Formats: sequence, structure tokens, C-alpha cells
Amino acid sequence: MDLAGVHGTSLEPLPLQMGDRAMPHDPATPQDSLAVNSWNEWDPLEEMIVGSADNASFEPTEPGSRPAIRNRPETPFPTGPKSQEAVDLANEELAGLADLLRSQGVTVRRPGPHDFSAPVRTPDFEVENQYCAVCPRDVMITMGNEIIEATMSRRARYFEYQPYRKLVYEYWNSDPRVGWTTAPKPSMADGMYREEFWDWPLEKRHERMHSFEFCVHQDEVVFDAADISRLGRDILVQESMTTNRAGVHWLKRHLEPRGFRVHAVHFPLDFFPSHIDCTFVPVRPGLILTNPDRPLREGEEAMFLRNDWELVDVPEPVLGNHEMPQYCQSSKWLSMNVLSISPTKVVVEEQEKPLQDLMAKLDFEVFTVPFRNVFEYGGSLHCATWDVRRRGTREDYFPDLDYRPLV
Repeated sequence: MDLAGVHGTSLEPLPLQMGDRAMPHDPATPQDSLAVNSWNEWDPLEEMIVGSADNASFEPTEPGSRPAIRNRPETPFPTGPKSQEAVDLANEELAGLADLLRSQGVTVRRPGPHDFSAPVRTPDFEVENQYCAVCPRDVMITMGNEIIEATMSRRARYFEYQPYRKLVYEYWNSDPRVGWTTAPKPSMADGMYREEFWDWPLEKRHERMHSFEFCVHQDEVVFDAADISRLGRDILVQESMTTNRAGVHWLKRHLEPRGFRVHAVHFPLDFFPSHIDCTFVPVRPGLILTNPDRPLREGEEAMFLRNDWELVDVPEPVLGNHEMPQYCQSSKWLSMNVLSISPTKVVVEEQEKPLQDLMAKLDFEVFTVPFRNVFEYGGSLHCATWDVRRRGTREDYFPDLDYRPLV
């Protein structure tokens, strides 16, 4: 398919890829790397990157983002560096998560220093400052023995891979079996965005919810890594404000020759979708936590039900949308942004007692850490981590699945 086109070209929303043609011959599963190895969201965790709030700034207003103070939208959003108090509070909680992981035998690494107050200027755009390194999950993802750097979708996050680059070189140099791919950087020029999107009333969003057209056009490859969820051989990618259909096509064309099956998924009742890990969260083989406010598009649940997966709605969060931190741009559903240490161990935010009880009922050993001060930076436990190594191999958790590859 030719993705080139004039500004505004729209690809059809990608269906979940099921059909009557079998997957072509799988290439041999690559030899496991001792440095980089992670095929899903739940295998026993061995090495993890935990984010840092050092030198963080407020995310600026730009075509892909219009931050607003919660409950005070008429008040101008702050600009420039975060206060040292806000940075210290978040760093204390991030350090607490790192300590918990170490207590479970996990090697923990942290991103390098970066000046997020520095402006960015390219031939296509400029922005007054950058954002933060709290959420490595947004930028980096491990696909088996390969590290992939996402394109990103916002100007302030264009260079957010830099705090992780020294670590990536270390992994890449340590083992010739480690792959490293940087996805093509989009222009982030004005024409890449649909700026009128921000002015649509909710009624118009509801009318257009099945077209899955958001603030980014379809001409360039755009995706955030946090819109991806790994289930062994099968990869889920959410079409969203931060991942367009060209981004899904790029991932399919890159991953299918390596033996993966890539499925686009949609949540039509989420009018501002951004990152799948507060909506559809796999925690072990056969079990996915689901968001009761954001059901899958009709028909897309068949892949899971036919293969005996259980979809379990999470309880209402302890905090409502109006009680979230005032500078947080995420929804109350950060509550379900849990982190799996293994198929039997999960980390849940300290105050989310209803979710903790559900996970215990589902036979998990539940660990808790306070994380509310990290919410201001756009993520919770899963967002604030990037798993580099889990103990396991690529498995097929969907044996009853016909798949139509893109190429």
C-alpha cells in the first residue's frame, strides 16, 4: 500500500487481522540474548529500566498536545521546569519502585541525565522546552531480542530517546544477538497535525468515533511505544492520538517477517485514546484486565474468546477524574497501569485497594508502592518502566487464529 499522499489523506481503520490465509513460514526463533530478551508483559522479570524525574519540565502546548490544569481549564498551563519539590516527590516514589524490584531479584537501571528545559528546533518545527524521562515505556520497547525506539508523536518528546541511548549502546555492544531499530522520525511539521481536532465538541467526537481520526494525520509513520502490548507471537497496537495507521503499518511490515503477528485494536468510546496500558492490560497468559469505560470494538474480542482468554473488568479507581493531580493529563484509569513481575506477582499503586483485592482474588501475590506523585508526569507503574529482560521465549498464546499478514 502506498502511504504517500497529500496532507489529510486517510487510510481506512485497520481491522483486527484475521482471515483464511495462514501465516507464511515462520523464521526460526532467534537465539535468546543474555542481555535483551522480553517477549510479553508478564514473564519473570530480570532487568528493568525505571524512569527518573530529574530536570523535568512541563509539557508545552503544541499541535499534538494541549495540556490544561485539571478543573481550571481557563488558567494558563505552567511552562518551563517543574519545581524541585515536584521532582523530589516523584523521584522518591520512583526510587521506591526500584527498591521493590531489587528486592525481587531484578536488576534496575536508570536513564542518563538530560536537560529537558532546552528548546528543540528542527527545519520543520520548534518548541520551547522538552518534557521528562519518567515514562521510558512511551519511547522504548523490547521485542524479543530487539530494542525498538518509537517515532513519538509530540514535538517536546522528539529527543526523549537520548536519556536511554547510553544504555542501548551498552546492550547492543554486549551481545551480537541484540537487535536495535530506530523507527523513522516524523517531521512533526504543522501539516502532520489536525489542529481543529482540539476544538471538536464531544458530540462531534461521538459522531466520528468509528473513523478513528484524531489529532495526527495518516501521511507519516507515527507511534508511541506505549500503544503496543506484547503477547508472545502476537502484538497488539492501539490506533490512537499517539499512533496512527501508518505507524501500525510500519510495525506490521517490520515485525511480520520476524514471525510476529500484529493486530490493530480500537476502543471507540475513548475519545482521547493515548497508550493502551490504561485500557487493555495483559497480566499473564490467558488473562487481560479491561477498562469498563472503554470496551473493544465489536468483533475484536473474538481473537481472545476463541483462544480461551479471560477479559476481566477492573473496579472503579479510588480517585475520580476530578481528584487527580492538577497537572496530570491522564485519566483516572492510571489505576489499572499495573506492573507484572511474573505471572504470579503484580505491583499495584498503594491506594488502589479495590484493584489489589481483585488481583489477590485472581491468585496474584500483590505488591504495593505509593505512586500518586508520579501521576503528574503522565504515567503510573507500567508507564514508568521499560523491561529489557524477562526469563522466557516467544510462545503462541493464540493457536486458534488464522492470520492475514500485510506482506
